[in-house]
Amino acid sequence: MFSKRVIILGVTFCLLLTGCSVVSKILPNKVATNVLSGREGSNGPVLVVKIDDTTQAHPQIGLEDADIVYIEQVEGGLTRLAAIFSSVIPQRIGPVRSARISDIEIISQFGRVAFAYSGAQKKLLPVIAAANVQDLGAQRQSPSIFTTDPLRVQPYAMVLRADLLMKKIVDEKFNIDSARSIGFVFGSLPEGGTVTTKATMHWPAAKYSATWSATESRWLLSHNNSTDLADSGVVLGPTTLVIQMVSITPSEYKDKVGGVTPFSQTVGTGKAYVLRDGQRFITTWNRPSADSGTTFTFADGAIANFDPGQIWIALTDREPDFTSPPTAKTK
Repeated sequence: MFSKRVIILGVTFCLLLTGCSVVSKILPNKVATNVLSGREGSNGPVLVVKIDDTTQAHPQIGLEDADIVYIEQVEGGLTRLAAIFSSVIPQRIGPVRSARISDIEIISQFGRVAFAYSGAQKKLLPVIAAANVQDLGAQRQSPSIFTTDPLRVQPYAMVLRADLLMKKIVDEKFNIDSARSIGFVFGSLPEGGTVTTKATMHWPAAKYSATWSATESRWLLSHNNSTDLADSGVVLGPTTLVIQMVSITPSEYKDKVGGVTPFSQTVGTGKAYVLRDGQRFITTWNRPSADSGTTFTFADGAIANFDPGQIWIALTDREPDFTSPPTAKTK
């Protein structure tokens, strides 16, 4: 405290006597924000991790630090997550599970990313190898990086030591792109939203609900009717929730028991709901090519601003259910 007073008095004395520019050296710098989430943080290298999303896999580890989380449908109508990290890389992430064909199209808009997963169907491995990713699957890495949590049972026990993986990336000089804009725009609350207290998203064998918390200024998630807690005890939930309506069709790939892998098409255009600040907005999503980012616009072509903070994107072909107060009015 004494040193701060000395600096302030010194600057005041300097300005009074000489008009010097010392003040410019002690004013706080503009806070860096991540282009993917708009929240405070660096635009570091992009790490994508596949995470199990069955009930047995909860609570998940490290998800609260992700910039973006995609919910995608897999075999049996269950869901799995693709978590995108850049501004913060937590020490541990998991439980890690295998890759799917939908991942390749989803993550291609981020450039060359570090892709961490627990394995893949044999037919899919050459597709991953040919993609613009640094293949960091568990089959290629040390068990000191892809660890086994003794408190969890397989196949829900693999946990990534992300700090060690990122150190390896630096040590071996892997070519990983830093975060870049993928089309999301952050700004003030748009006009025309519908007040919304809860949104429920559906897949054949999974369900997510998001309840608006005015206290925390974010959507608090529930998974299969249970509060979606992270391993740290934090309730998971984004400031901006996107429900992106996509085509989900059978692919040529199957899991080890013969279940057909669905493919969620994220290149093209369609309807999307953007939820922020306790309101929902109907938008159109557009992604011209696999290498392009995804934009969300209103009917008049105006961009739908996201609220800075973590983003969850639910890829589904089923209309969500919304709950609004009885007297809710469009603003």
